[in-house]
Parts: sequence; structure tokens; C-alpha cells
Amino acid sequence: MNDEERQRYEARAKIAKALAHPSRLMIVDRLQHEELCVNDLAEAAGADQSTVSRHLSILKEAGLVSSRKDGTMIFYRVTCGCLDGFFTCLENVLKCDMNQRRAALRKGRS
Repeated sequence: MNDEERQRYEARAKIAKALAHPSRLMIVDRLQHEELCVNDLAEAAGADQSTVSRHLSILKEAGLVSSRKDGTMIFYRVTCGCLDGFFTCLENVLKCDMNQRRAALRKGRS
């Protein structure tokens, strides 16, 4: 693997790592549909604002979300529109895995 390939895989890993938390997945999912502030996201996550702020910082560092200030409020949004396809892909993987497990259980009972 050359340096350029390694850098690309490291960048991909950074994004995957940023998404590798249930609360961050929920935050990104919510932000796909509308801009929200930390208060709104904290309420949705059932977490305190400082925890959500840390999650947002990780997502922002990975380039997944951006922010804009409006007076004293900071609103967050997803930076790319392709995450909906990513979530659809994840759901398809989950369904496929579940179906394979069910088939293996049925086969084991026969």
C-alpha cells in the first residue's frame, strides 16, 4: 500500500470512528433532516449538553457536521447529503445478517 492509499484509509477510519457511537449516529440522523442546536440534540439523546457538545466536536472534526452561529445560539447541520444512503446500507446489512441467522437456526433445528 502506498502513502496516498494509506492516507485515504486513515481518513475513512477517522470518519468511521466518529460514527462509531449510538448517540453520534442519532445526532447525525437528526441533523440530516434539520438544523438543531445543542439543547435540542441533548433532549433527543437524553444526555446533558456537555456530552452532546463533545459528540458534536468529534463529528465536526471528522467533517461530518458544521455549525453556524445565530446570536447566542449555535446550530448544527450535516455537511453532506449522502449519509441517508449510508444509513440505508447499514439497515440492509442488519436485515441480511438477521435473515442469515434465522436461516441458520432453522437449518440447525431440522
